[in-house]
Amino acid sequence: MSDWLRGQRDGLALAFGGDAVRYGELADAVAAASLPSGDGLVACPAGTDPVQFLTLVLACLDRGRPVLVGGDAADAERISSSLPAGTELAVLTSGSSDPAGSQRAVARTNASWLASAAPLAEIAGIRSDDRIAVTGPLHVSMHLYAALHALWLGAAVGDGLDGASVVHATPTRLARLIESDALPSAAIVAGAAMGGPLRARAAARGIRVTEYYGAAELSFVAAGRGGSLSPFPGVEVELRPTASGRELWARSPYLALGVVGGGMLRRDGDGFATVGDLAEPIDAEAFRIVGRGDAAITTAGATVLAEDVEARLLALPGVVAAVVIGEPHELLGERVVAVVELDGATDAAAVMAAARDRLPAAELPRRWFVHAIPRTVSGKPARGLLRVALAAGTLGPAHPAMSDGSPS
Repeated sequence: MSDWLRGQRDGLALAFGGDAVRYGELADAVAAASLPSGDGLVACPAGTDPVQFLTLVLACLDRGRPVLVGGDAADAERISSSLPAGTELAVLTSGSSDPAGSQRAVARTNASWLASAAPLAEIAGIRSDDRIAVTGPLHVSMHLYAALHALWLGAAVGDGLDGASVVHATPTRLARLIESDALPSAAIVAGAAMGGPLRARAAARGIRVTEYYGAAELSFVAAGRGGSLSPFPGVEVELRPTASGRELWARSPYLALGVVGGGMLRRDGDGFATVGDLAEPIDAEAFRIVGRGDAAITTAGATVLAEDVEARLLALPGVVAAVVIGEPHELLGERVVAVVELDGATDAAAVMAAARDRLPAAELPRRWFVHAIPRTVSGKPARGLLRVALAAGTLGPAHPAMSDGSPS
């Protein structure tokens, strides 16, 4: 069977949408899968039935055919000639900072994902007798990896929480599931920083949470519990000073080969790479992620990290989601702008008053918009879309400014 299929032939492999597939059945389907003629890039479009999706991806990896995850035949034709030599997996992705319609393809080898399988299993404490739930579409890299990792373990994987012992989720998704009676006893959380309140709610439910930091371009970089992260096994980390803070660089066998279509990936001559995320050390071995460097706002000479302000806003009663962005300003350089999504019972003025009491002056937003927060396919707030909407004036009217005497 495939390098990713390590379960017993009569053991349950997949349980998506009510379909149950045994390992033997999946292995036979992978072996029998019909691929396009030639040796070119094979498209595996978003929206494909999960069982068919995994069968096609596994068939390509098993036969050494490069596969485009999340793209159609036209996408494959468009990017095929630009992919780095040795590409086996190309994953279409759009980051939270990307503008509307922007997509890039992250190219990597199969081995770069396989190499991280055993370390993740050990760190998260998951085994072949676990039943694993994924909570997002399989064309998103973190969910595809979660499904492949379950198959590598010989475990069962599906999209239902009933009977699951482990769930892979973004913090946003976990927050929506946290009161579910069917919530598994273990969670693997990635895709964004997990806030303290959510961490406390999970602990109160007795859920063992493993957090990891990574990116589609870097794969695994760090993992840990309780908000403190340490380098993932096999990863060397350097925190390099920049004007915005300490930028995280990583060197490991898990890095992507490259990116087609732009993106944040940068490399140096020593094999380290970064996507611009910032971190701050906790001690000699541990650190925490504080945000993306391109989300830093320079206002009145101070550097404000958007994610720090967002975390403070999310702690306010009634705030469901928050995105903070910088807007050019003649006097301040940039002005801090908040876009908040509120529950139906909360008054925006009360939220702003609470923010004034709890945020330092430099972090206090000067303009506020109450608006539903758009999200990327992986569940992250779509910061880039909101930047575009702010610049175009399509967010609607700003809430009346607070009368604090500051420039507006």
